[in-house]
Amino acid sequence: MHSYHKCKCLPRMLTRNPHCSHFSFYNCFLHYLLAYIISIIMELGNIVDFLENKVMLITGATGFLAKIFVEKVLRVQPNVKKLYLLVRASDGKSALQRFNTEAVAKDLFKLLREKHGTNLQTFLSEKVTLVAGDITCEDLGVQDPSLKAEMWRDVDVVVNAAATTNFDERYDVALTLNTFGAKNVLNFAQKCVNIKLLLHISTAYVSGEKPGLMLETPFCWGESLNGTNGLDIDEEKKILENKLKELKSDHNASDEMINLAFKDLGMQRANHYGWPNTYVFTKALGEMIIGHLRGDMPVVIIRPTIVTSTFKEPFPGWVEGIRTIDSLALAYAKGRLTCFLGNPEGIYDVVPADMVVNAMITTIAANANLTCSEAIYHVGSSVSNPLKFSTYQKCAFWYFTDYPWIGKDGKPIIVGEVTVLNSMSSFYRYIGFRYLLPLLVLRFINYILCRAFDDTYKNLNRKINFVLRLVDLYKPYLFTKCFYDDMNTEKLRRVLRVSGNEESIFYFDPRIIDWDNYFEGIHLPGLRQREFK
Repeated sequence: MHSYHKCKCLPRMLTRNPHCSHFSFYNCFLHYLLAYIISIIMELGNIVDFLENKVMLITGATGFLAKIFVEKVLRVQPNVKKLYLLVRASDGKSALQRFNTEAVAKDLFKLLREKHGTNLQTFLSEKVTLVAGDITCEDLGVQDPSLKAEMWRDVDVVVNAAATTNFDERYDVALTLNTFGAKNVLNFAQKCVNIKLLLHISTAYVSGEKPGLMLETPFCWGESLNGTNGLDIDEEKKILENKLKELKSDHNASDEMINLAFKDLGMQRANHYGWPNTYVFTKALGEMIIGHLRGDMPVVIIRPTIVTSTFKEPFPGWVEGIRTIDSLALAYAKGRLTCFLGNPEGIYDVVPADMVVNAMITTIAANANLTCSEAIYHVGSSVSNPLKFSTYQKCAFWYFTDYPWIGKDGKPIIVGEVTVLNSMSSFYRYIGFRYLLPLLVLRFINYILCRAFDDTYKNLNRKINFVLRLVDLYKPYLFTKCFYDDMNTEKLRRVLRVSGNEESIFYFDPRIIDWDNYFEGIHLPGLRQREFK
């Protein structure tokens, strides 16, 4: 199989055109023409057959995507040889208990439960080995020497899905997990004598905020987004260590102050080099480490956009945790958000979780054993099936009008046509006149009346601060003018289409999605069900 990937030295100015928010029909035509040509010269064997007798190590095994990945592999290929699942736990027994509680017991595994019935645990015990460990440690924190030797001998594929995805995470936590954790996973994979591929899950938003078409290109070592020189991962570690010493020497520093200081440090370091937040900065550094140190190991980096609930499998609408845009939808449904912030004509790049997992499995089969291969795949929808902000907004209005949220008082919360604010200045004016000014009046009245309205004031103040923090975290994505090139991903879709009958099993083409039906009939109902459980 021939591998196509873009040159590392492609100038970043070509990938991030600050004057282009849309790409021309000519460029779009060339995009798909090239993908079609490439698909002709590629071959992709049967994916289900590829998975047979394979041994995989999956980190972050209790995370959202990793659980869906594990369920899918076990369901479509019960003859997979072994899945080693790395779970943060004190020992193997605790790891098993955590996996059973956070994965097997969930609705996610209901198809496997129906298929195997009372034999499910026997099947899982034969196919799954829970490994207590931690990607922040050398050898992934695996303590048992015989187990470690067994893994180094048998593992074919390593999937690194462990990460912290909190936008304003503490810098020490994010750097340790997302950056140096990626390095530890790479080091472990390099000790596996039969390794065929390392699949690393990143994010499309490592590309930053500049408008334009973001290509599927790797980062160069020490490359910043804003051209600032001096980005050095080891230096970032020293800055972190010095900050820790400084905070420890301050005996008056409370845990809350330390927590805030590390969050501020992460944002400062990210902004200094052009990234909008700590999460995407440390994920970009993780990509750099893998690209720089991988040697001749085949590596695939998957960059999903905003991951939402499942489209079809194992059933529509399964979701866990609050995904990025869900925070806004829930705040609106609960009456905390009476306005939407964003360009109505702007494009939100979202992709259902099962499509991301199908793309992961397909890239593994397509890239395993390719010597010196480093491929990057954007998994999103902004090029193939763009979703307008206004579509998401109207779907939320229609759905929560027909199925209103039930408040703590047991009464339905009535939502209205929201005011759409298309700039940050209009948002601050709106919040100021509608909320902050009345809050100041309430504060004065509360003071005059000896805090008679103390609870009301605190509750309103809390809600306003919640919305302000939410908007501050997500504003880089609310007004984004980025489109995520998916030529490599389109190439795989075309190869999958012509290579056999597995397209219906490993679907990941966003063009099959009707966004109105998806949000009103699948995603928002799934989100509602999750919240009321």
